[in-house]
Amino acid sequence: MSKHSIFLRIYAGLIILVFLVAIFGYLLVQIINYQRVQEYRESLTDGLSFVLSESVERQPTLQQKKDWVSDASTWLGLPMFYVDAKKVDLSRTEEKRIERQQAVVRYNAEQNVAYVFIALKSDPKHFLAIKVESGAFGERQMKALPIFVLDYLVYYPGQEQEYLKKIQQHFAYPVGIQKISQLKLDTEQIGRLRSDQSVILYRDSASESGTNISIVTPMLNAPDSVLVMGPVPMFNWMPFKLAAGITLLSMFLLSLGVYGLIVPIQRKVRQVNKALDVMKTGDMSVRVPVEGHDEMASLASSYNNMSDHIQRLIEAQRELMRAVSHELRTPVARIRFGMEMLADEDEYEYRMQQVEMIDKDIEALNTLIDEIMTYAKLEQGTPSLDFEKIELEDVLKQVAVETEALKTQKIIHLNPLADGVIVDAERRYLHRVVQNLVGNAVRYCDHQVNISGGINAETGMAYVCVEDDGPGIPEEDRKRVFEAFARLDDSRTRASGGYGLGLSIVSRIAYWFGGTIEADASPTLGGARFTMSWPAKRFKKKKVA
Repeated sequence: MSKHSIFLRIYAGLIILVFLVAIFGYLLVQIINYQRVQEYRESLTDGLSFVLSESVERQPTLQQKKDWVSDASTWLGLPMFYVDAKKVDLSRTEEKRIERQQAVVRYNAEQNVAYVFIALKSDPKHFLAIKVESGAFGERQMKALPIFVLDYLVYYPGQEQEYLKKIQQHFAYPVGIQKISQLKLDTEQIGRLRSDQSVILYRDSASESGTNISIVTPMLNAPDSVLVMGPVPMFNWMPFKLAAGITLLSMFLLSLGVYGLIVPIQRKVRQVNKALDVMKTGDMSVRVPVEGHDEMASLASSYNNMSDHIQRLIEAQRELMRAVSHELRTPVARIRFGMEMLADEDEYEYRMQQVEMIDKDIEALNTLIDEIMTYAKLEQGTPSLDFEKIELEDVLKQVAVETEALKTQKIIHLNPLADGVIVDAERRYLHRVVQNLVGNAVRYCDHQVNISGGINAETGMAYVCVEDDGPGIPEEDRKRVFEAFARLDDSRTRASGGYGLGLSIVSRIAYWFGGTIEADASPTLGGARFTMSWPAKRFKKKKVA
């Protein structure tokens, strides 16, 4: 497949798009999850930070506050200490959280450590800090959370439900007091509660919420009641909404990318359609811009070539009609004149002379019609060329012998060819080329015509060359001689014979052979030299139509 193939470009573009969108989606998920994890950490610590700060605030002296913090650190199993507020550089968002009595969580990815900073209303110069190392927050810490809540409620006996409702706003998960009978607990779990031990409940759900945890702790003054914290949802790295959003966004980006790949093709196709619509009106002047090297560029180039060919055919047809009407007038007029003379003349010999002249004019008409048909067939692009292996010398000898048989009183010299010069050609049309060139040379030469041929060793092109010692062709007219019905001034006049189609036919045959025809001056005889070149070997034998 060509490297310029439009399909290859689209497929490669799609692969690159999918790769880029996949990377974009991955990075987007990472960025979103980083923010979600941060919000998740803060939501889990907000309630605890409020309870801890309230508990510290209840201690009357600084030493008692420090002692309580030390005991809380032991219960929690995590380092807890005072930090100078000036040493903590807070962002604007973190300052707002501190003002709302919410925790500030900072996670150090390099050290894999999180720090929780809690504001103290009575001591704004210090923060209460908790250091949580990776993997340090486990079952012990989870069971310690209800202890701080119960420690907060111990100051409000009989009003536990009311104060739980007040502090609920600081918790991102439910916190309440329930009866043991309301919970679906097994015998072992109920026994542990009766023994004043906390129970951690894990619940797996097939819904969007996924896995969650609840912490159940017995109430000291109410044996049948328990403090339930949760359910606390576990962090879900890829929730349905996030997955759906990233998928839809990725599909949208892919759609934009595919649209970007298709739009240039659509624009080029629209250009071709527009040009075809103009062509339907008979205007052949519109051409399509050829951009790049893909199939669309090939289509545009093919359309332009087709338009050029059709326009040239139309112009050639018009020129042919004008030329044919002009060329037919003279022999038709002579035939009409001869017929009138026959009607008025009674002498037998004179009548026979007129009949002979009429016959010659009719033969001239037949020759002209034959030339016109051959030229039209070649010009319209409908010749059937059956290429075969041909010995070039045989064709050249045949034409030389046929020309000498006409007794033109001119010297026909065939230059010797190398032995076994075999070329790929259509014998009938190759014979016509040599015949037309030799006939043209005989018509305009003074005494001699030279015929030569062979294969150029450097280019691999076969060639036939015909030279004469006539007046030659002016340089400015050497391209015009191949036009239909073209005749030059001076010696190459209408009186020299012919209809101006012979060289046009040679030019079209050269085109269909995949070669060229050139006219220049003969370096040996001084007259005109015509050389036709074409590929000596074809890669495949095929019928050209």
